[in-house]
Amino acid sequence: MKAFKGFDKDLKCKGFQYEVGKTYEEPEAELCKCGFHACEAPLDVLVYYPPDSGRYCEVELDEVSDEREAGDTKVCAKKITVGAELGLPGLIKAHIEWVKTQVDKALLKAESARSSAAVNSGDRSAAVNSGDRSAAVNSGDSSAAVNSGYRSAAVNSGDSSAAVNSGDSSAAVNSGYRSAAVNSGDSSAAVNSGDSSAAVNSGYRSAAVNSGDSSAA
Repeated sequence: MKAFKGFDKDLKCKGFQYEVGKTYEEPEAELCKCGFHACEAPLDVLVYYPPDSGRYCEVELDEVSDEREAGDTKVCAKKITVGAELGLPGLIKAHIEWVKTQVDKALLKAESARSSAAVNSGDRSAAVNSGDRSAAVNSGDSSAAVNSGYRSAAVNSGDSSAAVNSGDSSAAVNSGYRSAAVNSGDSSAAVNSGDSSAAVNSGYRSAAVNSGDSSAA
């Protein structure tokens, strides 16, 4: 983990002498008790070593503890490698870059939260769709999995559902009406307990297994 560490004017921290470019290890890492401490946010180090007496380095931490300090970004690790020393201007520049990274992560998370859902218990929901009223899994009406037509759905307990459709009103498994598995025509379905169902159809109102009417293989 990349982090930033403060030292006194002699490059010591709590009496321990550090050198730039050196790696140090300890058997245990417990926040504020043992191990090597540093901060993820560069300017947080000023809390521990103010600018009038502190020196600052970029460091690399390994075997970082899961503990976090309340109120800042201090972390603790079993292993530390001391990198380049930064003056106060360098520390400020590093903090600006760190803030930009945090903003980018927050924006990415917000964008992901706005993405469309694949499971819906309402009407007119969709997973992948280039047509109308399509959805992946739906307990409402007019749902479809993959659709380039109209009123198609994969699994539906409503009506007008289809799995893959380039036509109209097709569905895979349906307990309503107008369902179909693969369809390039109209009103076809695979398994249906309603009306107008078909398995593979390039015509009109055909079905494979049906307990309703207008069905054909």
